[in-house]
Amino acid sequence: MANKIVIDPVTRIEGHLRIEVEVENGVVKDAWSSGTMARGFEAMLIGRQPMDAIYVTERSCGVCTMVHGLCSSRALDMAYGCKVPEAGILLRNLMLAALYMGDHIQIFYNLNAPDYIDITAVAGYKGNDPKLLAIKDKIVALVKANDTSPFTPTYKNDQYTLTDPEIVTTLVHHYLQAIEARAIAQKCIAIFGGKSPHQAGVIQGGVTYHPNLEDLVKYKEYIAKVIDFVQNVYWKDILFLGSGPLLPVGQAGLGGGYNNYLSGPEFPLDNSGKDFLWKGGVVTDGNLGAVQPLDGQKIAESVAHSWYDYSNNQPLLQPFEGETKFNLKKEGAYSFLKAPRYDGKPYEVGPLAWAMTVQPKEFMDIVTKLNIKPGFLARHAARAYQAVDVSKNVMKWVDQLASLMGKGPLIVNDDKPTPDNARGFGFVEAPRGFLSHWAIIEGKKLKNYQQVVPTTWNASPRDANNVRGQYEQSLIGIPVPDPENPINVVRNIRSFDPCLACAVHIIHPESNRILKFVVE
Repeated sequence: MANKIVIDPVTRIEGHLRIEVEVENGVVKDAWSSGTMARGFEAMLIGRQPMDAIYVTERSCGVCTMVHGLCSSRALDMAYGCKVPEAGILLRNLMLAALYMGDHIQIFYNLNAPDYIDITAVAGYKGNDPKLLAIKDKIVALVKANDTSPFTPTYKNDQYTLTDPEIVTTLVHHYLQAIEARAIAQKCIAIFGGKSPHQAGVIQGGVTYHPNLEDLVKYKEYIAKVIDFVQNVYWKDILFLGSGPLLPVGQAGLGGGYNNYLSGPEFPLDNSGKDFLWKGGVVTDGNLGAVQPLDGQKIAESVAHSWYDYSNNQPLLQPFEGETKFNLKKEGAYSFLKAPRYDGKPYEVGPLAWAMTVQPKEFMDIVTKLNIKPGFLARHAARAYQAVDVSKNVMKWVDQLASLMGKGPLIVNDDKPTPDNARGFGFVEAPRGFLSHWAIIEGKKLKNYQQVVPTTWNASPRDANNVRGQYEQSLIGIPVPDPENPINVVRNIRSFDPCLACAVHIIHPESNRILKFVVE
């Protein structure tokens, strides 16, 4: 007899996500991922000025902040025929770098770490660190007052729950520090982008802001604090947990999925379009020795199980030809997400996909030595190392930007007229994974606009061949020994860092039901 478990909504993520799993003999046998909110960003852009897309799509999400504006700008760089100057590339890189570090810090500490700690363990802390003692006093008082949010409500402890008072109290301390580090990262973006979230500085051809030396000094001062947290707190915590108390999670490889990985090029080092800090690539069936270059023409989306229709019932559409036509009564549909496929197959995107395609030596050596397999712990490890990799390059980019000051116009926006007819696409390897925007201009207005975002790749429903999406496949085999405590299900889903506001393209009220069960 199977237990059918529905988690709706999945909390501590961005957006509205419903996960349904079928459990037999304590193991997930089947799964369904449903984006339960629809938004009309693509539809509302039709007929508008192309530049509107930069600022409209950025409102897709307040967590991903600038990535949609950057991706849209890159699509329009192509459509307008703009060549971004070196200073413009550096400024874009510096804003994106701040976003990366701040976002990854938040994802681990504030959204995922509570899945692994027993907050009541803080009461047993016996050390003499004044900061940790202050946290102990505060938490003990909150426990007595039955007010331990945001660490509760949570699922019951299991074999992977951390209960050591020293470890838990330290992680709670870092949880609080992470909030401050995230805020500082946002300030770094705002220096060049005017504000954050929803910066206003990135545009086709470069950026709109001319920074001065005071701006660069301020950025360096702020970002140094974020870098310090990434390298000396975040990464060290991950190394300690991943090689110690949580090593069994990593070695078990829970939540691996298809072992198909895709990432895009990111952090351009010049304006040739060929030289990047990360080259990206495609790995199929876990064959790490055969990384293939990314080919945007192989990207297409299915709506077979989505609340959309395609003209002529086509099974897949390449994004330039993509359509967003709602059909809320469609038989067999269960999600507002489309199902992106690369060469007809589902792929994982995000930090783990980045690590599997870029293969940074230090990271690969560590996971090989520890025998950590692809899964939800590996995603956290890859995310932390990705932040470290970014942190090693930021100060160099600031110095390069400073060297360009006083040598002619710092930023040239290539103020070209809107083309009568053009098309362009932009790629961003965003903190949550590979993002692409696709724009078609006719008569100086947008005729079509499509966003294929990271969570759409990962959280997609089944496609026209009834092949599961990556969330769904990654849940197969997840242990759920107690159907009333599906903690490993949410640990796995949250490890992807879901962002449903971006993924679904009208808003549905959130349900107050956290969990319900149907026993068949």
